Amino acid sequence: MIKSRPIHPDFHFFLDLKDQELIELFSDLRRYILELHPDSNELLYHTHALTAVFSISEKLSDAFCMLPVYTNHVNLGFNKGTLLEDPNNLLTGTGKLIRHIDVKKPEDYRNPKVKALIKEAYDFAVQDMDKPTKSSGKTISKIKKK
Repeated sequence: MIKSRPIHPDFHFFLDLKDQELIELFSDLRRYILELHPDSNELLYHTHALTAVFSISEKLSDAFCMLPVYTNHVNLGFNKGTLLEDPNNLLTGTGKLIRHIDVKKPEDYRNPKVKALIKEAYDFAVQDMDKPTKSSGKTISKIKKK
């Protein structure tokens, strides 16, 4: 069994303000992403949403997916979703690049179709990367402390 990476205290502070159902959904989805790609870096932000971004480097531009936690819901977002094949038409959204899957229960992401989409996004990020990464498997907080 892969050892779970703890949630960073900066992120946990804001996550604890959410409903327990959202906390559990986010935590399971995060664990799932890290089980699939344990060496990915996790970049943490608190802007319009509390967001964990998973990247193949320390850079946001090399991210393959993200988990924004809003007031009442969680999404599994893909930073370059419009560039993915998405043969099962799982992705929704209208942005120039970002697409997402609405997440309401574990079955929305713990399935072979979403697993394949995450793999496609990861592989795309690796191919699209400018320079090799300097580090992997880190959690990097970009959350401003007040």
